[in-house]
Amino acid sequence: MEKTPFSEWLDRFSNYLRMRNYSPRTIRKYEQTIERFARYAWFREHSGPGPFDETACGDAPLDADVNVSAALVTDFFSALSEERDYKPKTLHRMISTLSSFYRYLYAQGAVVANPMPGVERPRVKNQELKYLKHSQVVRLLNTIPAGRDRLIVRLIYATGVRVSELCAINVEDVDFEEQTIRVKGKGDKFRTVFVDEETLGEIERFVGNSIEGPLFLGQQGNHISPRTVQHLFRQYAPPGITPHKIRHSYASELYRRSKNLRVVQENLGHSSIKTTEIYLHTDIEERRSVYRQYFPLSNGKKIDE
Repeated sequence: MEKTPFSEWLDRFSNYLRMRNYSPRTIRKYEQTIERFARYAWFREHSGPGPFDETACGDAPLDADVNVSAALVTDFFSALSEERDYKPKTLHRMISTLSSFYRYLYAQGAVVANPMPGVERPRVKNQELKYLKHSQVVRLLNTIPAGRDRLIVRLIYATGVRVSELCAINVEDVDFEEQTIRVKGKGDKFRTVFVDEETLGEIERFVGNSIEGPLFLGQQGNHISPRTVQHLFRQYAPPGITPHKIRHSYASELYRRSKNLRVVQENLGHSSIKTTEIYLHTDIEERRSVYRQYFPLSNGKKIDE
């Protein structure tokens, strides 16, 4: 197979991401990661084994062959870890970027094999997110005086939508009879989320006689921006509580009460159930109840019984 350089496919991949409505900022992050790996591949092609100096090859051409081994990708991330103190989450993001790139290349027939399944991901410690319990979310809502802002927070908690999904909702996406909202998720995939009657009542009062257009208006009649929603959270929510953490609260409450991880997965719009498994919290009251019911020392039995 002829050599296929990174430079030939990087622009094509960027255009592919644009077609899938990725934001310019996200596309640039993808490009930066791929360019760094391309320069590393070029360095290994021309220098062989030895210490890697990323600064020295910052202007290296992007003409290395995209057909690489899993070992080379692993070496790349090992070299980055040695050069800088990267957090595991940052390395995870970069690995995910290369995984997307190589899935695309393989689908296009540009590589003979996808090296990424053979690359181990670094372990992320303390992955469990901080989130609010139901009563804490209710108290947060009660502290927000502005009707629109309160509805934004409530809607994220009531449906579990991502902030980008919330911002894109139109009035016509809300089905007041079926008590559902049609949302556009990642990869332009649509899904239906459910809404409680009280939240729907607030939406109905908020939109008035409007029958179409953005549910939450931003500048110049456009949809509200994610940045505006994030600013709203910085204004009202406790430190560290973001829209994503309220989404986490939704998932945790739904799973704790239903024990149905598959439904939580579908409601959140996760393509893989492994992504949803982070919400497998065991409630402390449930743990206490099980401990008192089953552990011998806690239910009045003696040690020798």
